[in-house]
Amino acid sequence: MIDLKVLRENPEIVRASQRARGEDEGVVDSLLSADERRRTAISRADTLRAEQKVLGKEVGKAKGDDRNALLAKAKDLAAEVKAAEAEQNATAEEVNELLAKIPNLVHPDAPVGGEDDYVVVKTVGEPRQFDFEPQDHLDLGTKLGAIDMERGAKVGGSRFYFLKGVGAQLELALLNMAAQQATANGFQLMITPTLVRPEIMAGTGFLGAHSSEIYHLPNDDLYLVGTSEVPLAGYHADEILDGEKRYAGWSSCYRREAGSYGKDTRGIIRVHQFNKVEMFSYVKPEDAEAEHARLLAWEEEMLAKIEVPYRVIDTATGDLGMSAHRKFDCEAWVPTQGKYRELTSTSNCTTFQARRLNVRYRDENGKSQIAATLNGTLATTRWIVAILENHQNADGSVTVPEAMRPFMGGLELLK
Repeated sequence: MIDLKVLRENPEIVRASQRARGEDEGVVDSLLSADERRRTAISRADTLRAEQKVLGKEVGKAKGDDRNALLAKAKDLAAEVKAAEAEQNATAEEVNELLAKIPNLVHPDAPVGGEDDYVVVKTVGEPRQFDFEPQDHLDLGTKLGAIDMERGAKVGGSRFYFLKGVGAQLELALLNMAAQQATANGFQLMITPTLVRPEIMAGTGFLGAHSSEIYHLPNDDLYLVGTSEVPLAGYHADEILDGEKRYAGWSSCYRREAGSYGKDTRGIIRVHQFNKVEMFSYVKPEDAEAEHARLLAWEEEMLAKIEVPYRVIDTATGDLGMSAHRKFDCEAWVPTQGKYRELTSTSNCTTFQARRLNVRYRDENGKSQIAATLNGTLATTRWIVAILENHQNADGSVTVPEAMRPFMGGLELLK
């Protein structure tokens, strides 16, 4: 959640952020009002408790009728204290509920607008000019015996699939290549839980406007994660860190894709289950922007290894998600669609998630402070789409990018 101190001292910053996101700025005034009532209730409860303490000493010294009168007064005062504490608790709950509704403050340089209002930061590589009619990834994958959508639907329903043979090899090669790069850059590799408790899912900001995307198991009150960002954010909940931490989470991910009916129904671009390696960093807030730049550079390093044209976009404020302060996406060229499609995303969540999950570090004076969290994708199942389409040959075979060959037993051609 955002820092309540920022809201009190400069509410216009929060209002401006809400406007940029296309969110209700009226919640700011509601929260300020609730916070004022909460502080008044705290002050009243403190005053009454102090009176109660003084009165308790007087009762201990008094005798006879004076004592009885003081006891009666103490009884009335106890009732007032109880009522004041109830008011304090009620207003605190109201503040927390309102505070939980406010997304992270957007970066002042993030482009304002909706999904289509992104800004292209840079473009790397040129789309390939084919001297034959390129096939899409599903046709290629089916003929190669790499993707089986038909049996995936038979077993799990729409948007499920089997990767088999060279398709399974390709995914494992991608993920292992990502894991190797991450560990070489100081990330600790983690295989994470894919079921998490509600407080962890809520703490990362995924139970807000997009909660319909998440699978929930009501009998167990557990959520299936859509990214290992969630368990990695919860890994240090209620802890004080001894320094910055970097993790690379390998997990299966699950998304309901609610509201996407009719979109990307062909192939494995938008599916309910996929695998991913995700970078996750805990740093000091003042180091977060520099860490964000590093995460993006590591993502681009991975994209260079699969040799596909791509672009980097600065995501617009209305498409950031609840926790992100700023987000950069890397989108690869998909030849048969004639457009760029997202392969990676990296977000600076500043102190928003750590404040909710109570993750702190000690500053140079030994005082505990809220940490900053960031995340970034290194590889996912969707990358197979870009690899197959960009590296296909006229005979339906696919050339394996050179950097991936050691992870595929030296295999150079899928056929």
